Amino acid sequence: MRLIQSVVLILFVSIQTNAQQPTIKVLESGKRVSIRGLSVVNDNIIWASGSSGSVARSTDGGNTFIWMKVPGYEKNDFRDIEAFDSNTAIIMGITAPAVILKTKDGGKNWKKVFEDTTKGAFFDAMDFIIEKDNNISGAVIGDPIDGKIFYALTFDAGENWGKLPENKKSLLPDVSIGEAFFASSGTNIKILDTKGFEPSLYSVSGGKSSNLWDMSYWKKYPLPIMQGRESTGANSLAINITNTKGIVVGGDFTKDTISSNNCVLLSFDKKVSMTLPQTPPHGYRSCVIYLDEKNLLTCGTSGIDISKDGGNNWELISKESFHVCQKAKNGKAVFLAGGNGRIAKLVN
Repeated sequence: MRLIQSVVLILFVSIQTNAQQPTIKVLESGKRVSIRGLSVVNDNIIWASGSSGSVARSTDGGNTFIWMKVPGYEKNDFRDIEAFDSNTAIIMGITAPAVILKTKDGGKNWKKVFEDTTKGAFFDAMDFIIEKDNNISGAVIGDPIDGKIFYALTFDAGENWGKLPENKKSLLPDVSIGEAFFASSGTNIKILDTKGFEPSLYSVSGGKSSNLWDMSYWKKYPLPIMQGRESTGANSLAINITNTKGIVVGGDFTKDTISSNNCVLLSFDKKVSMTLPQTPPHGYRSCVIYLDEKNLLTCGTSGIDISKDGGNNWELISKESFHVCQKAKNGKAVFLAGGNGRIAKLVN
């Protein structure tokens, strides 16, 4: 009798545990578009961007999406997007040309707000914050040019951008040969709101060398993550709401099932320190986000993992391929996007 009771109890616990695991509900698919840009304003407003000059927008929580191609940029790859409401969004075209466009009417019209025509210009990611005076500041990072990190800043919600003048570029630190930034999910750069002080700016690099860059003081911290090849290194950086903890994911996108050296836990307590998780994500991961202080989500071409203990242990919940995941800035909804125009929702 005790044996039967034990078996029943184990089965019950197992069923309950599995029932509590979130699932992935695909909302949109079947388009010849690779989506890497995703911005979720609230539980209803979602914007996505990707290849072939494509942008998608939903105002009903993902039940329906309106797709559009940006006139004049039909061949561009918009690998990052930042949306502020149902009408206003900024998209980043990675190269040929490396450009940033802005709409204020839901995507009907787009205005070019920044362009870099330097040979080799390649934009990788953007990030924005709303400061205490409701001013919106942002940054874009690009692959190194002449061995120097490229970045530009905006302090007026992307209307105007400024980069370091040519005569000041010698002040920038040199990056290692073969070190660059991945345009895989628009999440390798983060601006931290330092509560009244100048915002801090962090980014993570990959390739033959992989580092955490403190771009406010131009300090770099070598990352204990897979590196040494053009396809290896850090892809995504997430930092918690208190700016005390962070996490980096990446790996090798050409060998996306390798689950070692693909994740680093960060601590910003007085100084930057790094540890490896006890159980890493199950393969290469291109994006990671905090759902709250303890729960995190990460995705990549070989699957999706969740962590319930701040990133120390990861559990595979799906082998479906996605490039990017984002939580609503004002809300609880979580969405993912990837190849073939796929957009999905995390369902608990």
